[in-house]
Amino acid sequence: MSRPVEITLLTQPDCAFCDVAKQILVRVGDEYPLHVREIDLATAEGQHLATSAGVLFAPGVLLDGEAFSYGRLSERKLRRALQRWLSG
Repeated sequence: MSRPVEITLLTQPDCAFCDVAKQILVRVGDEYPLHVREIDLATAEGQHLATSAGVLFAPGVLLDGEAFSYGRLSERKLRRALQRWLSG
Protein backbone atom coordinates (compact mmCIF):
# COMPACT_ATOMS: atom_id res chain seq x y z
CA MET A 1 0.00 0.00 0.00
CA SER A 2 1.21 3.48 -0.83
CA ARG A 3 1.99 6.05 1.81
CA PRO A 4 -1.00 8.24 2.64
CA VAL A 5 -1.42 11.46 0.69
CA GLU A 6 -1.23 14.40 3.09
CA ILE A 7 -4.31 16.57 2.65
CA THR A 8 -4.56 19.92 4.40
CA LEU A 9 -8.08 21.31 4.51
CA LEU A 10 -8.33 25.02 5.29
CA THR A 11 -11.77 25.78 6.70
CA GLN A 12 -13.81 28.43 8.43
CA PRO A 13 -16.90 28.20 10.67
CA ASP A 14 -20.38 28.12 9.12
CA CYS A 15 -18.99 27.27 5.67
CA ALA A 16 -21.31 25.01 3.66
CA PHE A 17 -18.62 24.26 1.06
CA CYS A 18 -16.27 23.26 3.92
CA ASP A 19 -18.84 20.75 5.16
CA VAL A 20 -19.21 19.34 1.64
CA ALA A 21 -15.41 19.11 1.27
CA LYS A 22 -15.19 17.15 4.54
CA GLN A 23 -17.84 14.70 3.29
CA ILE A 24 -16.00 14.27 -0.02
CA LEU A 25 -12.73 13.59 1.79
CA VAL A 26 -14.39 10.92 3.93
CA ARG A 27 -15.83 9.20 0.84
CA VAL A 28 -12.59 9.43 -1.14
CA GLY A 29 -10.63 8.29 1.92
CA ASP A 30 -12.50 4.98 1.79
CA GLU A 31 -10.74 4.26 -1.53
CA TYR A 32 -7.44 6.15 -1.29
CA PRO A 33 -4.89 6.36 1.54
CA LEU A 34 -5.40 9.89 2.89
CA HIS A 35 -4.18 11.69 5.98
CA VAL A 36 -6.43 14.73 6.38
CA ARG A 37 -5.49 17.63 8.62
CA GLU A 38 -8.03 20.41 9.10
CA ILE A 39 -6.82 23.92 9.90
CA ASP A 40 -8.99 26.96 10.58
CA LEU A 41 -8.26 29.83 8.20
CA ALA A 42 -8.54 32.27 11.12
CA THR A 43 -5.44 30.85 12.81
CA ALA A 44 -1.93 32.14 12.15
CA GLU A 45 -0.99 28.79 10.58
CA GLY A 46 -4.12 28.85 8.41
CA GLN A 47 -3.40 32.38 7.22
CA HIS A 48 0.23 31.50 6.44
CA LEU A 49 -0.74 28.38 4.45
CA ALA A 50 -3.50 30.21 2.59
CA THR A 51 -1.20 33.07 1.63
CA SER A 52 1.66 30.83 0.51
CA ALA A 53 -0.66 28.53 -1.47
CA GLY A 54 -2.75 31.29 -3.03
CA VAL A 55 -5.97 30.15 -1.36
CA LEU A 56 -8.42 33.02 -1.67
CA PHE A 57 -11.29 31.56 0.36
CA ALA A 58 -12.45 28.41 2.13
CA PRO A 59 -12.31 25.58 1.74
CA GLY A 60 -8.72 25.39 0.62
CA VAL A 61 -7.22 22.01 -0.21
CA LEU A 62 -3.49 21.27 -0.31
CA LEU A 63 -2.14 17.91 -1.52
CA ASP A 64 1.20 17.15 0.12
CA GLY A 65 1.63 20.88 0.74
CA GLU A 66 0.86 21.91 -2.85
CA ALA A 67 -2.19 24.04 -3.69
CA PHE A 68 -4.96 21.93 -5.21
CA SER A 69 -8.16 23.97 -4.98
CA TYR A 70 -10.21 26.49 -3.10
CA GLY A 71 -13.93 27.04 -2.99
CA ARG A 72 -16.22 24.19 -3.97
CA LEU A 73 -14.20 20.95 -4.07
CA SER A 74 -14.71 18.76 -7.14
CA GLU A 75 -14.76 15.11 -6.12
CA ARG A 76 -14.06 14.02 -9.70
CA LYS A 77 -11.03 16.32 -10.00
CA LEU A 78 -9.72 15.10 -6.62
CA ARG A 79 -10.10 11.43 -7.58
CA ARG A 80 -8.27 11.99 -10.88
CA ALA A 81 -5.45 13.83 -9.10
CA LEU A 82 -5.11 11.08 -6.48
CA GLN A 83 -5.07 8.37 -9.14
CA ARG A 84 -2.26 10.17 -10.98
CA TRP A 85 -0.43 10.91 -7.71
CA LEU A 86 -0.50 7.32 -6.50
CA SER A 87 0.28 5.71 -9.84
CA GLY A 88 3.12 8.10 -10.71
